[in-house]
Amino acid sequence: MATIKDVAAEAGLSVGTVSRILNNRGYISPKAREKVEAAMRKLKYQPNEIARSLSQSNSSMVGIIIPTLLNPYFPTLVKYLDDELEARGMQPLLFVSDGNEDKEIGFLDQCKKNRVSGIILCSGNFKAARLVDYAVPVASIERAGLDGAISIVCDNYDGGRLAAEHLLERGGTDFVMIAGDQDEAMPADGRVSGFTESLSLHGREAAVYHASKEMFHAQDYYALLSHVFDENPAMDSLFCSSDIIAAEAIREAARRAIPVPERLRIIGFDDTWLASMLRPALTTIRQPVREMAIMAISSLEAAWKAGSFPSSVIKLGVSLVVREST
Repeated sequence: MATIKDVAAEAGLSVGTVSRILNNRGYISPKAREKVEAAMRKLKYQPNEIARSLSQSNSSMVGIIIPTLLNPYFPTLVKYLDDELEARGMQPLLFVSDGNEDKEIGFLDQCKKNRVSGIILCSGNFKAARLVDYAVPVASIERAGLDGAISIVCDNYDGGRLAAEHLLERGGTDFVMIAGDQDEAMPADGRVSGFTESLSLHGREAAVYHASKEMFHAQDYYALLSHVFDENPAMDSLFCSSDIIAAEAIREAARRAIPVPERLRIIGFDDTWLASMLRPALTTIRQPVREMAIMAISSLEAAWKAGSFPSSVIKLGVSLVVREST
């Protein structure tokens, strides 16, 4: 395994210079930095961030806690977060909770032990945790507003409104929505109110079904969709709160020989890579995932510089992406 001495020898620099570059201390010429980065790539050298943190108040890591890797939304989000951290010379410390609240609290403690410079929460609502006790800035993405956190959310209500108006424009008369777990308040609840209230303005109603927490963590909605199709044989307009649910709905429609979009129009939410891969390709509400990742890291950076971590909510717009399923 390569050491800092090996990197210094490969770059033709002193160990002290390499150490200053890795720790961003003092003036470093661009040429010297390029030599060290090239040497690190060649030797596949990875700095020991945790060891480095022992000599600093914080490491150059940011803790990221997500609920699952099965839904393509979360790996995409992590990719954009990693891009932003790398651009700032930082690294992610990634945890996957699988919806286990005890694990989530344990992950927060691990972040504290590793002296992370910030935490990004994409899982759970952490109401039991006093985030201010961690003495680092915290950002949440598409999670309920938390005391002591910067909350980055998309305009879920407008997403529901856009879905309703599009289905109305397509001549829909029998509306159904499949939403997420309703046991805990989440920003995504706005998708339901935006959808149903927009329909109500046009004298229409929607039957709303909620997936369970277990379905979300298994990313398996077959039983629920089978029930929805059985109960709503005249359904011609279906709005799903995620692309994964919509993908399974397209599959269930095919199993029942229901043509999409001729007899049933389906809209998803997120605009993950899956949406354009489906056949028919999925009409969906685009959540600005990359922009949300950039905003989360930028907000943490602003908090680092200010030395204060106030609670706030930042809302970003959504858009309708029309494809074959409507």
